[in-house]
Amino acid sequence: MTSQFDIFCSNNTPRSKKRRPTFRRLLKTSGVKLENKLKNRQLKQQNVAKKQRKEQKAEAGSEGRRHQDATPTGDIQEETWVGVMVSFTEEEDEEFLESLPTDMMEEDDLRQMTAMARHASFITRDLSSCGPVHGGKKRSSEVVRSYEKVPRKMARTEEKEVIHLLPIKDKTGVIPQSVERVVKTQLEEEEEEEDSAEEPDEFENEGALQSGAGLTAEQREQLRVHTVSEKRRRIASLGSAIVSDPYSNIKRVKELRGMLMESDASVAVTVRKLVMVSLMEIFKDIAPSYRIRPLTAAEKAAKVKKDTQQLREFEEGLISQYKFYLEDLEQTIKDWKQKKKKRSQSVGFQSYRGLAEVAVRCLCELLLALPHFNFHNNIIVALVPLMNDPAKKVSGMCCDAFRKLFQQDKMGGASLATVRVISGLVKSLNYNVRPEVLRTLLSLRIKEVEVKKDLEDSAPKKKFMNNKEKKKNLSRMQRKWKKAEEKLDKELLEAEASESKEKKLKVHTETLNIVFLVYFRILKKAQKSELLPAVLEGLANFAHLINLEFFDDLLNVLQSLIQSGDLTNRESLHCIQTVFTILSGQGDVLNIDPLNFYSQLYKMLPRLHAGMHNDDILIVLRCLDAMLTRRKKQVTLQRAMAFVKRLSTLSLHVLPNATVGLLAANRSTMHAFPKCDFLLDNEVQGSGFYLPELDEPEHCNAQNTALWELHTLQRHYHPVVRCLAVHLCLGAPSEGSAALNVDLSRRSPAELFNVYSVKNMTFNPPVALPGTKKKDRFVGGAMLLDEKENRRHSACSTSGCVKQFTLDFKNSSTLRHKD
Repeated sequence: MTSQFDIFCSNNTPRSKKRRPTFRRLLKTSGVKLENKLKNRQLKQQNVAKKQRKEQKAEAGSEGRRHQDATPTGDIQEETWVGVMVSFTEEEDEEFLESLPTDMMEEDDLRQMTAMARHASFITRDLSSCGPVHGGKKRSSEVVRSYEKVPRKMARTEEKEVIHLLPIKDKTGVIPQSVERVVKTQLEEEEEEEDSAEEPDEFENEGALQSGAGLTAEQREQLRVHTVSEKRRRIASLGSAIVSDPYSNIKRVKELRGMLMESDASVAVTVRKLVMVSLMEIFKDIAPSYRIRPLTAAEKAAKVKKDTQQLREFEEGLISQYKFYLEDLEQTIKDWKQKKKKRSQSVGFQSYRGLAEVAVRCLCELLLALPHFNFHNNIIVALVPLMNDPAKKVSGMCCDAFRKLFQQDKMGGASLATVRVISGLVKSLNYNVRPEVLRTLLSLRIKEVEVKKDLEDSAPKKKFMNNKEKKKNLSRMQRKWKKAEEKLDKELLEAEASESKEKKLKVHTETLNIVFLVYFRILKKAQKSELLPAVLEGLANFAHLINLEFFDDLLNVLQSLIQSGDLTNRESLHCIQTVFTILSGQGDVLNIDPLNFYSQLYKMLPRLHAGMHNDDILIVLRCLDAMLTRRKKQVTLQRAMAFVKRLSTLSLHVLPNATVGLLAANRSTMHAFPKCDFLLDNEVQGSGFYLPELDEPEHCNAQNTALWELHTLQRHYHPVVRCLAVHLCLGAPSEGSAALNVDLSRRSPAELFNVYSVKNMTFNPPVALPGTKKKDRFVGGAMLLDEKENRRHSACSTSGCVKQFTLDFKNSSTLRHKD
């Protein structure tokens, strides 16, 4: 028994229950509540320690008394436990007596209570039982059994937190109110958090098992439709709440963005696509029309109004959520490109492409809708490599988005950023990119750039005078007026709220320099690549903006490309267009006769027929305008007549809209060179014969032929072709009855080509259907072809019985009277 008591005492040593409040508790409670909680905890610890001291004293007294008494071994247990209980009751009696208010009791009553307290049987009796007072060994054995059932460690009492409520006041006074709440330990809180984190996964697994196992295909489809409809309603409710009041509900964007991590495999792809598109529309609606900048330390520390603080919180939340959303879209595209599947991902590899296409579409929409907002350059960097993607749908979406961006960019900032990234992409891939990447540059809105002039002209003009000049040239009053005038000019510039023309020109010049750098690199290093047509087309488009210092080198390169014979018709036409665009613009000061390029175009014209690409004629019309009309002073009459004759021949072999354009080009040439009307006569001018197979326009003797093709075109089925052919046969007059109407005369050949286009495989304008020549009946008059019938008709007409008759070729009786 001694060893058992030693174990009992060692197991019940008082433990320190003092715990520091966790950081979470500190956040939840205020300072006053924390002090009350600490006080209550200290009182509880004192009460527990006091109880433990009492129990230790009782155990020590019973153990000493058991060693002093000499009793038989059979009665040891009974006397020991009785002694323990007696000593325990005596200790409690003394404390009880000391705590009693003695001034309220009589002395006789006090003596009687003291005697009763010293009687052990009165205290140790089990009042709940109906047995006798002295139970003997039976009672002592039951006490031992009940004691052995008590656990060796003391049961831990739950700590309680007292929450003080508002007091109640009545007639007696103020009554304090409080509520006790069980305090959870830190370990219990961590366990609960782990359980709560594990519960969703368990529910998801259970839901996946329930949706997959034990259900038919029809039931699974019904369950999926029901789940998708619930998710749709949830997305719609969150979206409408955010758009209706974005300042208060900006935190719900995070909740909506969390649905991008949908784990239910049956609806994950659909839900993620819906969330992507919904967030895109939400950001397009709630994003402000300005770029949000981060606050400085001084601005954060300054006190502001409530509305200003709410605006700052909205901007901060919007920027963070917009950034996370863009990162999610970019990560979706990367996972598809790298074919990377995460461990917690519930989307199959087959669905990656669909999600990536939706993500690309969202980025393209944000690129166009928010060019002024934050992270626009990040979107450009993410989308430019996708222009070269093997997937045609993805690359097509990106190229179309950048074309629209170039067309709507008025200031040029977004265009400059995009061109820089495209230049880096082309160089990093060693010019192995798709031609569509470079063709998007044709949509740049660059009409004017800074041109290098003399040093005096290019030096920056001083707008304001410095202090030394003011003191030297102005009086005191003039300086005062000058200062006020400069201040007013600055305020007016700020009030304009528009970009200056100089800044716009500077941005456009830098953009075009990068574009030409890309073009010239390809011409120098990759002449045989598939990018050459796009480069030549771009040079032809921006040739009027090239600096004079590049003209000689560029003309030599283009001439060598044409003479090599490796180019197609379209590429050669782009080279010729580039050369003559340069020479008709800034290059008109150069003394260059591009006779070789005239010969190349004259040689190329017979190859362009209806079996080839019809858009090549449009490039020819632009070249003719630059070669013949704008440079009419540098072109000889022989060359002009040769081109008119060859264009008339070509007009018989092309589609109707191309014929209209070529005849309009002949009309412009005849107006620029009036002596071309020699071709409308049959008379021979000079010696020699016309040589149509010769490819030199100067020596083919075009003056000795006639434009007989115009008589053939006068019977063309297209009404505009017939009209132009008749007009040219009459000498293309500008006035009179043979002049063209305003619609045709004021339009250029290229415009007429586009107006009467046949891309939709329909006649433009519609051609009238021919009338039928077959007749079922013939109405006879005074004369018939058959003599016999003619005599009968004359006989009837003289008798006056029939005035008119008809011949019916369907009936056996050919002659039938008509009343």
